Amino acid sequence: MTGTRMRPFGQTIPLEEAQRLIAGAIRPLSRTELVLLHEAGGRVLATDLVAPGDVPPFTRAGMDGYAVRAADTTGASRAEPRVLRTIEQVFTGQMPGYPVTPGRCSEIATGAPMPEGADAVVMVEETMREADGTVRIFASVAPRQNVGRQGADIAAGSTVLTAGTYLNASRVGAVAAIGAAEVSVYVKPRVAILSTGNEIAEPGQDLEPGQIHDINRYTLTALVTQHGGQAEPHHAAADELDALRGALDAALDADVLVFSGGSSVGERDLLLDVLADRGQVLFHGISVKPGKPMAFGLVDGKPFFGMPGYPASCLSNAHILLVPALRHIARLPPDGVRSVTVPLGVRVPSVAGRHQFLSVRLADGQAWPAFKASGDITSLALADGYIEIPIAVEAVEAGTAVVVHLL
Repeated sequence: MTGTRMRPFGQTIPLEEAQRLIAGAIRPLSRTELVLLHEAGGRVLATDLVAPGDVPPFTRAGMDGYAVRAADTTGASRAEPRVLRTIEQVFTGQMPGYPVTPGRCSEIATGAPMPEGADAVVMVEETMREADGTVRIFASVAPRQNVGRQGADIAAGSTVLTAGTYLNASRVGAVAAIGAAEVSVYVKPRVAILSTGNEIAEPGQDLEPGQIHDINRYTLTALVTQHGGQAEPHHAAADELDALRGALDAALDADVLVFSGGSSVGERDLLLDVLADRGQVLFHGISVKPGKPMAFGLVDGKPFFGMPGYPASCLSNAHILLVPALRHIARLPPDGVRSVTVPLGVRVPSVAGRHQFLSVRLADGQAWPAFKASGDITSLALADGYIEIPIAVEAVEAGTAVVVHLL
């Protein structure tokens, strides 16, 4: 290792400025790929989808019952039923064999094609089938009642979904309805994830004195996968310039680089030197708690997130800064974070000059602090969510209504 070392933080920047700098540096991906329809859920459509035909492709029964001429049911009631003769049964997946003529009807299943001549369906609950093949009709129906017309859902030639649409379950269903077996979607951003530090050991490996198991690689991989990225975890790199340069070179095939550790002010924290040598540092240090030692920049035009090494700080900043950026790059809609408003169970002091994200657990209808320390993963693992304490607030009193953003 050379004598190069990290410089101490000069001046941290507010969270809002960090968010602005990240937003100004990232761009949505334009690469696309074809995926099979069963793989399309959660992806973003890259082209407009135009219906090649009508959906449904035929006029169909909307109820189990009898396909009739509406005129033949006029005035029907329980006291004075109309009597029609059944000519056939029509099931789904088969075409009717006979037209419905005056005084006749066809027994029909929901979704089955309507026979020629019939313009309505009487629900089976309003009928009684007789042994001689006649049917008593106890309620009148209007033309087109209980009937789904051809093309009522999707008309041939219409645009079903436009490019940029997020494919949730119902939209995948719309794609299936027009018969598309595959769709063009934007690629998932490839996200290189790597922990740095001589103390990092693989899970499953016996710890040597002074070592800890790698946590951040796994929490970040889970979060990236959850928010539309293709995680590419790498083995940890030592706190040595050559090792960090090699790790950076190995990660540059990805679209986004996420390294954890080496962004503080320690003598051996060399990551920022490597980033500055190879790219552009846009900020180093933000006024938040936890997560102050955060760096962000560009290497070969690709966003580089230098996350804190402490697990709680790393994951907190990932939720706040990495997730929104990743979703934008992936063209996904903003994360719909759920929240609840409850009283705070105890008084919570804040840190002067820092925007605090305090992890909390919910119990007895109140929010209780769950944060232990930046290095403790259970600060978030055992939390239900977090509250925000603005930079100018010195303390939040017990009983204050707080908004808990659920994790």
